[in-house]
Amino acid sequence: MLKTRILTALVLLAVLLPVLWFNHAPSFSVIVVLFFTAAIWESFRLFKNPQALLVALFWGAVFVYTIFFGNGLAQPTIWFVLCVALWLLRFVPALATGLPPPVGAGSLLLSLVYGVAIVGCFIAVMVLFNHSPLFLLSVMALVWIADVGAYFSGKAFGKRKLAPTISPGKSWEGALGGAFAVLLTATLSIACAPAAAWLADTFAVRLQAKMGWPLALAMLALVVAASVVGDLFESLLKRRAGLKDSSNLLPGHGGVLDRIDSLIPVLPLAALIAARL
Repeated sequence: MLKTRILTALVLLAVLLPVLWFNHAPSFSVIVVLFFTAAIWESFRLFKNPQALLVALFWGAVFVYTIFFGNGLAQPTIWFVLCVALWLLRFVPALATGLPPPVGAGSLLLSLVYGVAIVGCFIAVMVLFNHSPLFLLSVMALVWIADVGAYFSGKAFGKRKLAPTISPGKSWEGALGGAFAVLLTATLSIACAPAAAWLADTFAVRLQAKMGWPLALAMLALVVAASVVGDLFESLLKRRAGLKDSSNLLPGHGGVLDRIDSLIPVLPLAALIAARL
């Protein structure tokens, strides 16, 4: 399993890194569309929609037309505000109150709302990439660092369960360890920025330059909290659906949604903050 996981990760990196390094927008657009369509398919699959594949193909086609032919990125802030509102008003409360029954109007409506959140996430991907590939990576890296920090902190110190009925493996110690890892890494990058010019256009550095230390650290902590919420909400969906992974599209990793669940609330939030930088 570990060998398969590593091999899949290497293949993904071999595809993504050259595209980002050379800032090749057409190739990046193709990758975004493929990942978006896969994520939508997996999300409707978790909601037990029997037409999940057809729905995903339709949403993918609409996404392509709207974003690439319909000037869909003209007013992205509306999407980001909508996504942040959806997470605050619908998805975060669901972690405490639970989900509606898997069959019925409530579940159907929730599947559409979650689909909108995924759309907003991928619009944020496009907007952040258009700013610069490095800026996009600097936001995504925060989530990856939080995830790695939470894993090792949880293994070493985890005692108090964060959400035992949703994801028994997660602990408060792990979540705090992930937050500490992000804040430490961000602080180091900000401190090194004067001597490393390439760091100037990264999320944490620009955040501190514009907002100062206290507010920048608070915003970074908020980003970490959003990543935890995204992870827990997808875990809640998988638990209700009786599935371990959102799919098996990525051998050793599960599905696309399993890899981006934490990014779904983070990227629109980060793009909304970045609009002020």
